[in-house]
This record gives sequence, structure tokens and C-alpha cells, in this order.
Amino acid sequence: MRSLGLLALLICLLALAQPAAAITYGQADGSRHPNVGALVGTFDGQSYPYCTGTLIAPTVFLTAAHCDLGTSRVTVMFDSAYSDHAKLYSGTYHADPRYTQAQDDPHDIAVVVFDRAITKLAPARLPTLNQFAGLDQSQRFTAVGYGAQEVANQPGGPINAYFDTREYAVSSFNALGPAYMRLSQNPATGDGGTCYGDSGGPNFLGAGADETDIIAGTTITGDMFCKSTNVIYRLDTESARSFLGQFVTLP
Repeated sequence: MRSLGLLALLICLLALAQPAAAITYGQADGSRHPNVGALVGTFDGQSYPYCTGTLIAPTVFLTAAHCDLGTSRVTVMFDSAYSDHAKLYSGTYHADPRYTQAQDDPHDIAVVVFDRAITKLAPARLPTLNQFAGLDQSQRFTAVGYGAQEVANQPGGPINAYFDTREYAVSSFNALGPAYMRLSQNPATGDGGTCYGDSGGPNFLGAGADETDIIAGTTITGDMFCKSTNVIYRLDTESARSFLGQFVTLP
């Protein structure tokens, strides 16, 4: 578990007021989503995952533009839990150059291009153009990430616990926008979702027996206490596809 000072530093580095980054009210993932990994960095002498992402081609890892720490060279792991012995893969970070950090920015997307292909993991799939334009209100999604868990009450006040492990949770569809989708992660209605550290991570279409390997969107932001809404960046839009088409073959 890391200190609140380190958390504050990371939030500043990511340049977001309320980044969504961890799984809340979820379960340990184990080997359920082996193609979901984490960007690993070192802050104040401590190394740990700071954003999540997904392998979408043997050499391409999908994440968020706001995960940019100002360096082009980054490392990624796919272990289910971070340790000093985690296997790290090196690559070059490419954010959409049109990203402006504005609210609802349609370009909060990035990839890491690995130095060498990862052949032991099956990449996740991308959606087709406008695949989610007519979503049914009953649609569910599976969020995956390495971020903080739900808020726990401590003697000094409520805090988010960080165990740096891959977890997953199921969210319900809420609303659709031109570039973003809103998912309910309200535990009062049986939903889970994302929190600090899950940014860039996948929200797979479907849940349980109906879960697919199609990434509907990447986690971008949400409410401050990670108890209400997960706002995800849609991958079926022209803006997302125009960027991704430079690195992968689109469906």
C-alpha cells in the first residue's frame, strides 16, 4: 500500500483532477484476463503500476493519453500481481497528438509499441465502427485493472487501498455520448467498477458467460470516491479508429 503523498504526486503527473484508476467491488483476476497489463513506473524510489492497458496486437498495448509521464520509453508487465520480480516489457509510448486534456476530449488514447512481439498472449479485439451506437440498456461490461480498491475506513480517515493486483468487476450501461460511454459502478445496485490506477484499462463487452474479448472502451475518469460512474473512451468511433489504424489492422 502506498502513501497518500505518492498518490497525490501521481495524480498531478497524470494531469487529471479525477482519474479513474482501480477496480472497486471486484474480484481477483488471476489468469482470467492475461492480455491486460500495467504500465510500471518509479516514484519517490518506489516502483509500482500507475496505469492499465491491454494487448491488442503482438507489439501493441492500448492505454490512455493522460497516462503520459513525459517520457517516450516505458515498461509494461502482464503479471497478475506486481512484485520486484515481475517481467517487464519495454516499448515506446505514443499518445494521440490531438489530445488536449479538455473534458470529454475525443483523443484520450495512446499505445505502447513493444520492442519485441509478445507471442504467448492472445490480443484482445477491437470493435467495429459505430458498434455501440444502439446499445441495449441491459448491456453489461467487465472492467479490468490494477488500481485502487474501494475506500476503506481507517483511524486517520477513509483511504483507497492499493495491492497492485489485477482485478475485474462488472458494470451496467448508463449512457452513451459521442466519444464516451458512462457505466454505473454503484455498489448499491450490485455494480463494481474502476478507481485510481485503472486508467487506460479495458472495459470488455459483456459479463459472466456473455463476456467477450472485445474492448468497448478504455477507462478514463469517474467520480472522486469511485462509487458511482466509470466514464470510458469509446473505441468504435472515427476518432479512436483514426489513431489506432496507424498501429493495428482495424476490424
